[in-house]
Amino acid sequence: MARPLLLSSYVFLCSAALFLLMNGCGDSNSQDSGAPPTSNTDDGETQAARGAQLYGAHCASCHGPSGEGSGEAPPLVGKEALPLHPRSTQRVRTNQFHTALDVAQFAVRTMPPKSPGSLKETEYWDIIAFDLKANGVSVAGVHIDATSTANIKLR
Repeated sequence: MARPLLLSSYVFLCSAALFLLMNGCGDSNSQDSGAPPTSNTDDGETQAARGAQLYGAHCASCHGPSGEGSGEAPPLVGKEALPLHPRSTQRVRTNQFHTALDVAQFAVRTMPPKSPGSLKETEYWDIIAFDLKANGVSVAGVHIDATSTANIKLR
């Protein structure tokens, strides 16, 4: 799990509600997500299943249904997603993304754009689990949280 991810083969998708920058993206009403209740002991597969629903409710409207990005928001999946340095067109992001934790902290601080930090902590981690899995990172048997994501290198 702590192995480095090559951008050419794996790219971290992050979400959210999670991830990134433009005004007007996302729905901040986490009550309507339809995701099952969370537990702080669930493994990443269970988290990713909930995260898929949450991504659809809070992130897809800006980042695209598959994380491909749009004119409003950058991609969260694929080889162009979440580069180390912010793109010149990004208005909010100023920090580098070395680990999945860097992305998660950015997402909580800035996503969804109209209501940053409005999701429950467990919902952000579920979306992170979904995004990691969507980019080919195995989340089976690991609880996705601040400790585990600090060890997931993006490059």
